[in-house]
Amino acid sequence: MSIVHVIGAGLAGLSAALVLSEVPGRAVILYEGSPAAGGRCRSYYDRTLALQIDNGNHLLLSGNDAAAAYLKSIGAADKLDGPDRARFPFIDLKTNERWTVRPNNGRIPWWILSASRRIPATRLSDYLELMSLVRLKDDTPVADAMRRGRLYWRLVEPLAIASLNTRPHSGLARLLGAVMRDTLLRGGKACIPRYPKAGLSEALIDPAIAKLQERGAKVLFNHRIVGMAIERGRVASLRTADETIVLNADDAVVMAVPPWVAVDLVPDLIVPDEFESILNIHFKFIANPKGPLGDTGFIGVLGGTAEWIFQKRDHISVTISAANQMIDNEPEAIAEAVWTDICAALDIVTPLPPFRVIKEKRATFAATARQDLRRPRARTQYANLALAGDWTATGLPATIEGAIRSGRTAANVLLTA
Repeated sequence: MSIVHVIGAGLAGLSAALVLSEVPGRAVILYEGSPAAGGRCRSYYDRTLALQIDNGNHLLLSGNDAAAAYLKSIGAADKLDGPDRARFPFIDLKTNERWTVRPNNGRIPWWILSASRRIPATRLSDYLELMSLVRLKDDTPVADAMRRGRLYWRLVEPLAIASLNTRPHSGLARLLGAVMRDTLLRGGKACIPRYPKAGLSEALIDPAIAKLQERGAKVLFNHRIVGMAIERGRVASLRTADETIVLNADDAVVMAVPPWVAVDLVPDLIVPDEFESILNIHFKFIANPKGPLGDTGFIGVLGGTAEWIFQKRDHISVTISAANQMIDNEPEAIAEAVWTDICAALDIVTPLPPFRVIKEKRATFAATARQDLRRPRARTQYANLALAGDWTATGLPATIEGAIRSGRTAANVLLTA
């Protein structure tokens, strides 16, 4: 029986392992260097807050087909929550205006004709510009892809920063367009917000590990692959700190690790080498379920430090994307600025509660033209090695959907080799 060695138990590695574990005659061994799976998409118990928290906030949309198939395959489709229709609430802290974008279910976007469903003070002609944005195939940045009117500032730019994790002056419009084609342009039925009921690990990670073990796959935690020997155009062996794993002639490898780890293992790879930060701030505070976050569980924030506020079961979480300029600020200063925004958005006056600031300095590759060129394809020059990760050439920015797609692609590369 041939063995596929999957290096990395993030979403890309799990996705690849799940596809490969269904194939008769192939065994799967999954190596994870840390004590837990999930990578940047996981939950953990925080002793400071005495709470189970996610290391980051991730919002899926109903049009994320690869993510939906992944959840179905691990029996976790019921572990997501969210409104029953597409609803995206916003607040502008500078003007104190509130509105909710409410696309209709069908593909014909009649919602843009209704003043109560679209961005305040926008016109039909503003929305027609979105079509030119999603058709872009060149290296136009988001900031130059359309007129910078109210629709741009109040919808396109916030979505671009959240999707690309890159500021709009350099973030690629075509990557944002790829996201919008899969979701908003397919109608409201494809952009219903979904998020974990309990936590990221409970919804996306733990069920996948359980499914792999049920299928007979071997999952090895605290097993970091530190070296890889390549001979005659193929991976001949893997090395951990304690042993060398010799591959048989029909064995294969999926490398689903961050790009800086991938290039350490295979130095001739070309991979993204510029990255963007994300800040996630968690506050031990229970919001009023009938308050501004009650209907959807989140709100987009303009004109402040916070960008997206999420209501969890027993705490409030905030995400700030493309945060390179403030990533080195003191946690107390970050938390105080964000809590001010939360109080305004939730219409409360409450002292700063206990908090945890999580800094991810290399959260994603920078979604620029130069970095997009450096994204490798899943198929490599080596006969038995495939790459997976949201940093590979998925055609999407670094998202959960892109990571899951990349794992499926890498698995199929090996299956058709």
